[in-house]
Amino acid sequence: MAFFFTLREILKNMKYDVAIIGGGPAGYTAAERAGAAGLSSILFEKNALGGVCLNEGCIPTKTLLYSAKVFDTARGASKYAVGAEQVSFDLPKMIARKNKVVKKLVAGIRMKMTAHGVITVNGEARITGYTAKGDIAVACNGETFETAHLILCTGSETVIPPIPGLSEAGYWTSREALQAKELPASIVVIGGGVVGMEFASFFSSMGAEVHVIEMLNEILPGMDKESAAMLRGEYAKRGVRFYTGHKVKAVNGESVYVEKEGGETFTIQGKKLLLSAGRRPVTQGFGLETLGVELLRNGVKTDGYMRTSLPRVYACGDITGFSMLAHTAVSEAETAVRHILGKDAAAMSYKAVPGVVYTNPEIAGVGATEEALQAAGLAYRVRKIPMTFSGRFVAENEMGNGLCKILTSENETLLGVHLVGNPASELIVIAGIAIEKGMKADELASFIYPHPSVGEILKEALG
Repeated sequence: MAFFFTLREILKNMKYDVAIIGGGPAGYTAAERAGAAGLSSILFEKNALGGVCLNEGCIPTKTLLYSAKVFDTARGASKYAVGAEQVSFDLPKMIARKNKVVKKLVAGIRMKMTAHGVITVNGEARITGYTAKGDIAVACNGETFETAHLILCTGSETVIPPIPGLSEAGYWTSREALQAKELPASIVVIGGGVVGMEFASFFSSMGAEVHVIEMLNEILPGMDKESAAMLRGEYAKRGVRFYTGHKVKAVNGESVYVEKEGGETFTIQGKKLLLSAGRRPVTQGFGLETLGVELLRNGVKTDGYMRTSLPRVYACGDITGFSMLAHTAVSEAETAVRHILGKDAAAMSYKAVPGVVYTNPEIAGVGATEEALQAAGLAYRVRKIPMTFSGRFVAENEMGNGLCKILTSENETLLGVHLVGNPASELIVIAGIAIEKGMKADELASFIYPHPSVGEILKEALG
C-alpha cells in the first residue's frame, strides 16, 4: 500500500532536532550550521530572511553610504588632478540599487537554507510550551511543530523614547530613511550613536542640512572618545551641527525643543526628524513567557555557550542585549550549534569584538578603550600616530589625517586598537585577531606587511 503526504502534512508531523525563531544573522547562521551538520532544522521568520541587518540595517545603509562616498570622491576629484564636472546624484536610483543588493543577498540566504536542508517557514512563530515527551512546541500558521532544541534569535527593535509630540511629528526610523525618494532640505537626528552618525554622514554628503542631538557629552558612546571627537570634528567642518550633552524635551511639527546641560532651552528646525536613540531586545510577542526563561536586564540571560536558564533552549544575537552587532550574533550562533552537536569547543569570547562606523572617514575599534581601562583602574600604555605615517594613506586621502591608537598592558600585551581613516573597517580585523590571540606588541610588529599598504600603520605605531 502506498502512502502520499502533502508538504504541509510532512512539516506538521515531523519532529526537528533544532528550531530557530528569527531569520536574522544569528538565526540563518544557526540554521545553516545545524543543517550542514546533519541536524533536522526548521527556521521561522515573520518578515524577510536576513532580519533587520540585511533588510533595514547593515547592508542597505552601507550600500547607500558607498554611493555617498563615490559622490564625495567625484566632487573632490580635482584634489587628485582629475576633472569631474557637473557631478550629480539620483536618490531614487540609489534606493533602487540598494533594494537590488538586498534582494540578491536575501536570495543567497534562501539558497543556503535549501542547500543544507533547512525548512523555512514564513510566519509569526509562537512558543506554546513543553510537550508531554519533554520537547518544545512552536505554533506557526495554524500548525504546531515539535523540536528537541530551540534557539531564540528574535533580534531587537528601535527604541521610541517618550518625547512629547514625537508621535504626531511623522518621524523616521532607519526603516523609513532607507526608503526616502526625496532628499530633505534639513534633517534633525536624535541620537549620535552608530546609526545616527551613519545617516548623518549620508544626508550630509547628499547636501542636506544636518543636526545631530546626543544626550551624552560625546557621540558614539562606548567607542574611543578621542576617535569619536576626531570624527565629530571632521563632520563639523563639513557643516554638520552637533549638540552633545543636550536632551530633546518636545517636538512640534518641524520644531525640536532641546535642553542644554544647565537648563538652557532652544529650538532646532528640521524638515525631517530621524530617530536613532538605540535598540532593545525583542523578548515579547512569541510566547517566551510560557517557558519561564530567566532574563538579565532587558535581554535573555545566557552562559558562555549561549544556553539560557532552561535546558535545550539557547539565545543568540540582539535578544541577549549584550553585544548587539551582526558579527557577534553570527559567532554566538556558531557557538550554540557547536554545543548542541556536543563538540568540545571553546565558550563564546567577547574579548575582541570589533565595532565599526561606516562614515567617511571610517572609524573602528576593538578591545578595550582608554575610558574602560581607566574605569577598571588598569595601567596601560598608549601608542598613537596619524594615519599619514602610511604612504598609501597619504596617496589616497588628500588632506586627510586620521589616527591609529594602540593600547597595551604593562607587559606589552595588546589591549585595544582604535582607528580613524579609511579603510579602518578592514584593518581592524588584523587588530582583532591579535587581541583575541593575546599577542604582544612585538609579535604583531614582527609580521611582514605589504608595502605600500595602509595596514603598515599598525607596524609603524608599534615602532
